[in-house]
Amino acid sequence: MKIQRDNKEIDIITILEDKNKATTFHHFKGNDYKIITIGKDSDNLKEVVIYQGLYDNNPVWIREYNDFFSEVDRNKYPNIKQKYRFEIKGE
Repeated sequence: MKIQRDNKEIDIITILEDKNKATTFHHFKGNDYKIITIGKDSDNLKEVVIYQGLYDNNPVWIREYNDFFSEVDRNKYPNIKQKYRFEIKGE
């Protein structure tokens, strides 16, 4: 799978593509996650990201695609250093 970020294309691997090599994302509030897959909301056909937490009992979450890959709201979180809501761990 490919995403666009800062005018460049970035390859990511989902759990469904390769569980052992799936890309780890770091949320700006601290936890790590892996994307299971990208899907569509049946009500409005918007793309969604289905992702799993790498903590506690590995909860599974769903978030709109554009929200998952959005920048951190600087008005709401002025002291966060991370640029994006979810960033690839190690970048």
